Amino acid sequence: MGASICHGLQTASKAASKVKQDVPSPGGYNPINDKQNLPRWGLSGYSKFAVGIGTLLFRYWSIVKWNREHRCLQIKDVEAHIALMPLFQAEKDWRVRQMLWENLEEEDVPDGQVGEPVFHTRHWVTPVMDELSGLRTNEEILSATYGFKWYR
Repeated sequence: MGASICHGLQTASKAASKVKQDVPSPGGYNPINDKQNLPRWGLSGYSKFAVGIGTLLFRYWSIVKWNREHRCLQIKDVEAHIALMPLFQAEKDWRVRQMLWENLEEEDVPDGQVGEPVFHTRHWVTPVMDELSGLRTNEEILSATYGFKWYR
């Protein structure tokens, strides 16, 4: 059995010696064409860079312009709010006074003074809406606090 393995190796080595190695011809191989002969199309690299910088500068300019317009509108909104603050305060004071008046009519205090201020001070202290709305429903509280009604 060992003799057959050695015999197989001898035939394989004989077959390997018969193989002819591929060698270059006497003049050598032909040169390999490694150039890419693609057609030129589109913009060059410098042109693309210039277009990118131009786009970037245009967008910066438009953002700065938008920010200026937006800031101007915000200033107008703040000025309008400041101008309307006395009106808002007057409406809130009127709602508080109306609730105080209604509470004064509903109070039934046998020995106390009706409408007596809770705080002993000469300055006006605006009462909290929770203090004014002890006997009211949620809809009346919302209407008195925010000045609107819920419709269902």
